[in-house]
Amino acid sequence: MNIIKDLTRGIWKENPVLVLLLGMCPTLAVTSNATNGASMGVATTCVLLGSNIVISAIRNIVPKKIRIPCYIVVIATFVTVIKMLMDAFAPPAINSSLGIFIPLIVVNCIVLGRAEAFASKNTIIRSAADGLGMGAGFTLALMALGGARELLTSGSLFEVKLITGWTVEFMLTNGAPGAFIILGCFLAGMNYLNMRKAIKRGEVYVPPQGLSCSHCRLCDLDSLND
Repeated sequence: MNIIKDLTRGIWKENPVLVLLLGMCPTLAVTSNATNGASMGVATTCVLLGSNIVISAIRNIVPKKIRIPCYIVVIATFVTVIKMLMDAFAPPAINSSLGIFIPLIVVNCIVLGRAEAFASKNTIIRSAADGLGMGAGFTLALMALGGARELLTSGSLFEVKLITGWTVEFMLTNGAPGAFIILGCFLAGMNYLNMRKAIKRGEVYVPPQGLSCSHCRLCDLDSLND
């Protein structure tokens, strides 16, 4: 049961983009269309899955004082592998669109945050499920945002023209302001649905613990001196 919860939590209840508001830089920068969003999401998912498994496996042998540098080395290794695979096999258009954002997965707060908050405390199987679930939620959010922007910009989806009469692109949704506006609409919709569910249960909607800095030890520099 815990594995199922770990796998599904990141898709909706604690979606890294729509609930926890993590990874905003790639979310807004590469989602000009659904293809880019899906590609970025899959690359991040692979890094999440691999790094979570390795970090969970070595969690008992890594000294506490140097755990963050060790985690970064593990994550950087998987990012390097993914980058090399994309250079070899991914279409040039996708490589050009994603650009520097693939190497920057190393410092993506979703990946490092899951390593510190979950993989370093749980078994390999649960860590793998958490990485896969969070990656799936991240991918779906990027695909949805990219798809909405692409459809509103040119009437296409996954670069397939759905509205043939759409000949002039709507530039607002193709730029950064449009990305912020559409993401804001997504966040509003997500909060509305969660609040409605809470009201039906007779409860008050409480955001996930991940939204509070008091539950994160990643920036607690004092712990490095313990």
